[in-house]
Amino acid sequence: MLGRVANTIFWMNRYLERAENYARFMDVNYNLSLDLSPNETEQWLPLIMVTGDWELYQSLNDKVEKSKVIYFLAFEKENPNSIYSCIRNARENARAVRTEITKEVWEQINELYFLVKKGLEKKRYTDTKYRDFFTEIKKGCQLVYGMYVSTISRNEGWHFAKLGQVIERADKTSRMLDTKYHLLLDTPKLIGSSIDLIQWAALLKSVSAYDMYRKKYGKLTPACIAEFLILDTEFPRSILACLIRAEQCLVILSGSSVGFSNVAQKKLGALKSQLEYVAIEEIIDSGMHEYLDDIQKKLNDISSAIYNSFFRIENHIHP
Repeated sequence: MLGRVANTIFWMNRYLERAENYARFMDVNYNLSLDLSPNETEQWLPLIMVTGDWELYQSLNDKVEKSKVIYFLAFEKENPNSIYSCIRNARENARAVRTEITKEVWEQINELYFLVKKGLEKKRYTDTKYRDFFTEIKKGCQLVYGMYVSTISRNEGWHFAKLGQVIERADKTSRMLDTKYHLLLDTPKLIGSSIDLIQWAALLKSVSAYDMYRKKYGKLTPACIAEFLILDTEFPRSILACLIRAEQCLVILSGSSVGFSNVAQKKLGALKSQLEYVAIEEIIDSGMHEYLDDIQKKLNDISSAIYNSFFRIENHIHP
């Protein structure tokens, strides 16, 4: 497969995963805001921090307000990470690799695009309509995933698509958990309170982990939640589970199951091993924010290594 085609498939799925994650944590935060004090900055600033777009938000808005944050994360054309931008980019990538995907996948991505385009044109939403919009985005993205599983052959394109999806998923899970720990540092008096428990439950719901967490651990505790979202090997949105799946894809794409045959395989294997042989107590003692920040940097390095190993043009030119 040509490097540019593989890169397009890889990013098409990263954009879809990013859009779905944004819709999920905005929906949960919107619902959470109904149970908390009316401090809009406290409720909505963390969402911008999660995405890493605080500087861009400040350049476009004078203060943090619910309506402005939602518009920025959902519809802002100048925000390359907004739901609208992600779906638009996913559609353009899908168009470029139309011969590599099925009619069903293309039509569903196209339908998602017209959904966000209609939302952009609508300008204003009622509270109920916001929730409906986020739900439709989540369902639409999950429908694409289902169609991908059901209609795409398990060839190189499939593994590049899955690789993009799980790398993006691991990054967003780490950012959501990191944001909650930042809030804890600023509000030590709330630890163990009913508000604190509501926020921890919201965190789990934002990554669709609430039911599976309760089934495994029962009681909500920060250490157990962190362990579940970072180190669980069976929950598909935990960081370690995503890395395990990514490594499986890289083994097939690299043709090497022993050691490593490229830098991407080496870096990903090192991060996966790091998480496999660490206890949650060690992570907490070393500093949760610092540990998660290190994971995010290493995920960025892995993404760059994947590009250099598989997508750069010179890698596919032979003398």
